[in-house]
Amino acid sequence: MAKTSLAKKIIILVMILALPGFLYYLLTAKGKNRYKPLPFYGPKVVAKTGHKFHGNYIPDTIYHKLEDFTLTDQNGQPVSFKNYDKKIFVASFFYTHCPSVCSTVNNNLTALADVYRKNKMVNFLSITVDPTRDTPPVLKQYATRLEANSKWLFATGDTTTIYTLARKGFLVDALQAGKDDFIYSDKLVLIDAEKHIRGYYSGTSMADLTRLNDEIKVLIAEELRKVDKALY
Repeated sequence: MAKTSLAKKIIILVMILALPGFLYYLLTAKGKNRYKPLPFYGPKVVAKTGHKFHGNYIPDTIYHKLEDFTLTDQNGQPVSFKNYDKKIFVASFFYTHCPSVCSTVNNNLTALADVYRKNKMVNFLSITVDPTRDTPPVLKQYATRLEANSKWLFATGDTTTIYTLARKGFLVDALQAGKDDFIYSDKLVLIDAEKHIRGYYSGTSMADLTRLNDEIKVLIAEELRKVDKALY
């Protein structure tokens, strides 16, 4: 029985590792995009520049992009775009003494983050909406309880930075409604390597978690395709 169980685990692991390469093939086979690209979320602006496609002039589109930020992680280290240079990451908001929803979301994220623990292209960032209580040592204890790996950072900062980043950067709700009452989104936000928002997912929905896992792999394939184009 033990050998059978081990064999199943190895097969599952091989499938997880092989899928990004398969998606890359779908994206690049015969020079055609065979996989539906992910949308860009947020306000869009038509640029003054453009490009030609099949003889037609198409104006370029400037998509909403995160502005750089400075937070502090559970180890007391600064967190900014430098941590995610040319990397994909999944962002979320929470607070450590949240009674129910945060626990569900972060338990689900623990399993997903573990899938990508050895993938250098994918990271995770959870930002507290209660920085007064959620200091780096508190976040450190919380991360330890979750057995979060080093690819998953828990960050804090001043309320102005955090709430502005949530509403104007990630385009989700985050504010303090009372002493122990916080209004925040349970959404997981998928950010591409250029800091564009590419997806929103409910952290309490297993169907959304599965979709997020699939769409992370689509972004991985997109990044691999860019590298391939740069080489040729």
